[in-house]
Amino acid sequence: MSSTSTHPPRTEPMPADLRRAVHQLVAEAAMNLQDVLRYTEPDVGQDWRRMTLYRSTDAADTVDMAALLIAAYLEAAGGNVQDVRQHLQCSQQQIRADGPRESDRRRAAALLGRRPMPELPGDGEEDPWHLWTQACLHGLRARSSDDLDSLDSFLPPHIAQMARRVAEALAEPQPATA
Repeated sequence: MSSTSTHPPRTEPMPADLRRAVHQLVAEAAMNLQDVLRYTEPDVGQDWRRMTLYRSTDAADTVDMAALLIAAYLEAAGGNVQDVRQHLQCSQQQIRADGPRESDRRRAAALLGRRPMPELPGDGEEDPWHLWTQACLHGLRARSSDDLDSLDSFLPPHIAQMARRVAEALAEPQPATA
């Protein structure tokens, strides 16, 4: 598991049991993220203050669980602990218990009209990647709950249409192509 140039990178697939566990955690995180998006909609946002924080932190915790499970597996399989920690990018971890950062406060002040809005990469609601991500999350949730009709109740029509296509594509497993 060394990252030195004398050893080629390993190319074996992820073990099936670990793969299933990671897929489950990622699906759970995606459903929590979809809930975050759902609570931003005007017709559903009656409790947005509480629910967007709950679901976004649930998603973050679930993604952390996936990363830590993979790390624990790699260590248990004989991986180099220092390499695993480096790949976990531990130095980049922002502890939520520390609360919002100054950059978060500046952006919030801009949203409240108290200062100019800072430019962020990918800003803009009509960004095609943002729309596609929303549609994927909503489509996944609708497919997993078997409730495609829910897409029409709270989503803007153009996102609902994309989400429906995603959900329909997930209706039957498609064979992987190499």
